[in-house]
Amino acid sequence: MRHVIALDVGGTGMKAALVGADGTLLHQARRATGRARGPQAVVDGILDFAAELHAHGDRNLGAPAVAAGVAVPGIVDERQGIAAYAANLGWRDVPLRALLTERLGGLPVALGHDVRTGGLAEGRIGAGRGADRFLFVALGTGIAGAIGIDGRVESGAHGFAGEIGHVVVRPGGTPCPCGQHGCLERFASASAVSEAWAAATGDPQADAADCAKAVESGDTRAAQVWQQAVDALADGLVTALTLLDPRTLVIGGGLAEAGETLFTPLRDAVQQRVTFQKLPTIIPAALGDTAGCLGAGLLAWDLLDSTDRTEVTT
Repeated sequence: MRHVIALDVGGTGMKAALVGADGTLLHQARRATGRARGPQAVVDGILDFAAELHAHGDRNLGAPAVAAGVAVPGIVDERQGIAAYAANLGWRDVPLRALLTERLGGLPVALGHDVRTGGLAEGRIGAGRGADRFLFVALGTGIAGAIGIDGRVESGAHGFAGEIGHVVVRPGGTPCPCGQHGCLERFASASAVSEAWAAATGDPQADAADCAKAVESGDTRAAQVWQQAVDALADGLVTALTLLDPRTLVIGGGLAEAGETLFTPLRDAVQQRVTFQKLPTIIPAALGDTAGCLGAGLLAWDLLDSTDRTEVTT
C-alpha cells in the first residue's frame, strides 16, 4: 500500500505513523526523545525511529514509503530543511532534512514546525476543514498558532508566522523568556494557568486541569484565575483576527481539553471585544494528539505532489 512516514517530535516524546494517501493512519508508534542524553542523542533517535518505520512499512505494507514528513518544535527553516533552534531539545542548526534523506536512502523529506504542522492537519482534515481562512491556536506549555490560507499554512518570511503567544497583551506585565513583558502565553497558556492556580491554592502540584474542575464546581478563586486567563486570551485573539480576518478559529492544546468551561466564556469575551471585525466561528480542535503526525504526513504527500507538478512542467 502506498504510504509516507510521519514523525511528530515533542519536547519529551516522539509520535510516528505510516500514513496512507487518504490520511489513514496505517501504523502508529511512540517513544521518548532521549533528550536527557543530549541533543545529538535526540537527532540519532529521530533517525533511528524513521529507519525503523521505513523497514516496518516495507515489511508489512507491501512496499516502501514514498516520502517522509517530520514536525519539530522551536524555530524551523522549512525551505532549507533545518531545525534552527529548540530550547527544550538543546539543538541549533540541525540539517534534519538532509540527515533523514540520507538515512532513508534518498527518500524525499519535508520538515515543518510542530504547531504549524498540527494546524495544517486541523485546517485541511480536522475541525477547520472547508474553511478558506483559519487560525489554529495551541494552548499548551506556551501558545503558538498556525495561519491557514486555502489549505496551506503560512510560515512567514523567516519562519516566525503564527507566534501569537508573544503578542503583548499586558504591557509591562510578567517577564517572558523571549525578552518582552506581558506576552499572551504568560497569562493564558496551560502552564500560566497552572502557575496562577498553584499560587492561589498554595498547592505547588495544582495545575490547569485542577483549576478547570474547580471552576465547574463553583469555586470563586478558580473562577477568578480562569477569567483572567480567558480575558488575556480574548485580547490576543482579537488582535489576531483584526490582522488576519479568519473565517474559523480552531483552539487546541491542553487548555482546550476543558471544553465548554473554556469555550463558553471565551466566545463571550471575544464577542464583547469586537467592533468592526467579523466574528469567526470559534471551535475546539478535532484531531487531538494525532494532529502532528497527520500534518507531517500531509507535508510528505504535498512534497510528492509538488515534485510531480515540477516534472510535468519541465
